Amino acid sequence: MMDDSVHILLIEDDPAHAELIQRSFENRGDHARLTITHTLEEARNCIKKSKPTLIIADWRLPDGDSSELLAEEHSIHNPPVIIMTSYGSERNAVEVMKSGALDYIVKSSESMTDMPHIAENAIKQWRIAIEQERIQQALAEREAQFRLLAENSSDMISRHDVQGTFLYVSPASRTLLGYAPEELIGQPLISFVHPADVKEINNLLAPNRWDDPTAAIPYRARHRNGGYIWLETTARIIVDEEKKVTEIQASSRNITERKEAQVALQRAHLDLQEAYDKTIEGWVIALDLRDRETEGHTQRVTEMTVRLARQLGHTEEEIVHIRRGALLHDIGKMGIPDEILQKPGPLTDEEWAVMRKHPKYAYQMLSPIGYLHQALIIPYYHHERWDGSGYPHGLKGEEIPLIARLFSVVDVWDALSSDRPYRKRIAPRDVVEYLKHEAGRLFDPYIVEKFLPLITNS
Repeated sequence: MMDDSVHILLIEDDPAHAELIQRSFENRGDHARLTITHTLEEARNCIKKSKPTLIIADWRLPDGDSSELLAEEHSIHNPPVIIMTSYGSERNAVEVMKSGALDYIVKSSESMTDMPHIAENAIKQWRIAIEQERIQQALAEREAQFRLLAENSSDMISRHDVQGTFLYVSPASRTLLGYAPEELIGQPLISFVHPADVKEINNLLAPNRWDDPTAAIPYRARHRNGGYIWLETTARIIVDEEKKVTEIQASSRNITERKEAQVALQRAHLDLQEAYDKTIEGWVIALDLRDRETEGHTQRVTEMTVRLARQLGHTEEEIVHIRRGALLHDIGKMGIPDEILQKPGPLTDEEWAVMRKHPKYAYQMLSPIGYLHQALIIPYYHHERWDGSGYPHGLKGEEIPLIARLFSVVDVWDALSSDRPYRKRIAPRDVVEYLKHEAGRLFDPYIVEKFLPLITNS
């Protein structure tokens, strides 16, 4: 937990996000001082007045990108910067980290709520990085000072020739790996590396990597007891006056606990996702037990909706929410009386008025559940129609969310292609003709165009 000497500068132009992060610090009971600014200009003025311990910045701001701030502040002696963004990608992360950011966080309710813990770890990492930089500079300046620092460091300090053979190992090797320094000296580093990580170490030792004077890499190293621990090694290339590489100096620390925590967190996340999906499947089964006439409909439209969404270029992350929305599209019918829901024949106008309430019932049921907010789009809007004749809001054209427009085509296709107690299924060619005829009136014509090959070529 951070004390009152820690000053965190938050640059966030979205008031809701800023409030959520501020509340997370308050709820955690941290004494850290949190300053909130909304633009780069405000942030620069704040930094001039009081140097923060850590900067947490939204990537896109009204007066520019926070990458400008990185260019200004990129120094080990200046505050570390964590970049937040709503548009996460591996490429963006690499660019931001290369520009000097300490970390790259994709915005979500979970990450913003966890911001105090993220900030605490970032400050710890930054302080360690500062200390490692100080040690590395000392190593390059004087051999005697190098040994003095190395002998007293809790990290394992080592020197290697250009092939990776140990030339010197600090006493911390006993604590980290169980080996005395003399047992490692003269041995190749690669012989202590887990087979799955050998390629990474070889890449680190490759001459084409020596253009970068420092490099850090995590890998598994063999302990004297036969097991493996995770090490994070920061390596520095030492060159002579002729710019020829003479040796590699390294500082290694045990990150096994951190790695295990990451694995546990990933496992917990997967378990939680599975629990979410099992809960949704249970609700769908409960609805099918009430509405026997559409049994199997949900599974069919879900499968076809996912196929169409992929055809339209939706990401796998978006597919997760689309799949959930398709499974839950008729969940609002749980609120429809049995005498209407299970009526074997056509409904009267009064009964239809009741039946048309099921999208609103779905909203009432699902909107309090945070992880279903994006999935809720389909249950709430899938009966809206392109010409505005749908319900419950009478939305028109692109006012209707895209995934609801997508699903409505699939939903009607399956309904027409399936037997119902009051009518027989329609022939496939007639269903195709119906969708073509209603494209531009009931349905988004572009989506119909993309959907038809899926049912005519399958």
